[in-house]
Amino acid sequence: MIWDRLTDPVVRERLEGLDLPFNRYGLDPLGISKAHLGAFYSLLRPLYQRYFRVETFGVEHVPATGRAMIIGNHSGGLPVDAGMAVAALFFELDPPRHAHGMVEKFANQWPVLSPLFSRIGQLTGLPEHAVRMLEDDRLLMVFPEGARGTGKLYKDKYKLVRFGTGFMRIALQTRSPIVPFAFVGGEEALPVIHHANGLARLTGAPYWPVTPYVLPVPLPFPCQLWFDEPMVFEGDGTESDAIIEGYVAQVKARIAALIEKGREFRRGRVGGAS
Repeated sequence: MIWDRLTDPVVRERLEGLDLPFNRYGLDPLGISKAHLGAFYSLLRPLYQRYFRVETFGVEHVPATGRAMIIGNHSGGLPVDAGMAVAALFFELDPPRHAHGMVEKFANQWPVLSPLFSRIGQLTGLPEHAVRMLEDDRLLMVFPEGARGTGKLYKDKYKLVRFGTGFMRIALQTRSPIVPFAFVGGEEALPVIHHANGLARLTGAPYWPVTPYVLPVPLPFPCQLWFDEPMVFEGDGTESDAIIEGYVAQVKARIAALIEKGREFRRGRVGGAS
């Protein structure tokens, strides 16, 4: 099979440590394919280790087993942050863990990518998908800013925009701890200065990022991931909007602090950008 041939030996070995219940055909109950995961992580590995040279801090805060929501900032025109966070949990944790992401609904319109997303466990961002994965004791990665976050222009870099609140109700409903994280470097890797709305309409995307060098291709800028201690909130998901928004504000503040910590870390380096 072509997907097996695309898997490098390091990834193949780490796949054996995943706690996903693959059957003899290499599929789990959600339709995730072990072979597709192998090709996916083999693609991510050079991007994570050599192209973006990602440094990861605090990954030990991610539970080694059981359910958790991994909540972070979205930035940089394209979801590089999502790919690098997934890579960090696979390559830095022992045993490795696979994070399931919530894909924007517009991606369902893309005939080739949509089925591939499903095969690697990145499912459409519907509440029932999120609840199912958490009740199966998996890791769920959510970016509450959504496309608003990746769509930020460079002049607004590292400014968090409005967080959706649905993730908090799901966390309470499923009794899932929230692990906040920050991705620093994405906006420099792909500095978006304009949105080409015509191209966005043609592709069905909410925006089409335009960079100073025109093409929406990330630069090999070094990035960092900062994970923090899990946050646990009281409730069952039926709380008033005021209570939920207060909880969400706490998560947002923690992520903002992690972003500033990461930027301060970079400023402390000779020639570091902020």
